[in-house]
Amino acid sequence: MNGQTGWLPTLMPIGIVALVVALRWWRGQKMRRLRLETMWVLPALFTVIAAMLFSAMPPSGWGWALCVVTLGIGLALGWQRGRLMRIEIDPATHRINHRPSPAALLFIVALLLVRTAIRQAMAHGGATMLHLNAATVTDALMAMGWGLIVAQRIEMFLRARALLAAARIKA
Repeated sequence: MNGQTGWLPTLMPIGIVALVVALRWWRGQKMRRLRLETMWVLPALFTVIAAMLFSAMPPSGWGWALCVVTLGIGLALGWQRGRLMRIEIDPATHRINHRPSPAALLFIVALLLVRTAIRQAMAHGGATMLHLNAATVTDALMAMGWGLIVAQRIEMFLRARALLAAARIKA
């Protein structure tokens, strides 16, 4: 009986991730409209949330350095993820469409695997070995998430705007 219940906590997250990946893969096959005028909304919302979290319990000491490093990692990863998105302009209507590439989905799966590995390391004493507390780790992950979202949106906005300008010149 113990062997059966021992597998459930392991298999449940794997099943959920597999379901989410399958749904995202299926949804990712369709082109979706990309509105340049609303691309700022998600980064702005996430900026407010991150600012509230940082102001409520700011990092201290090396926590700031960790946040700066993870912010840089998030910015680099977000820029790369934004580059993986397919952006197309309809030549007749100049409507901007995008489709996440399969590589972008695999990129997110890789990030989830890294996050899981970090959680496992933290659960087995990795945080005390590095002298980190849960708030510092949360701040660092928030900084990385903020960088990822902002850089992805900026990269996609700049590329879509350039493609739209080129399509208008051709028209």
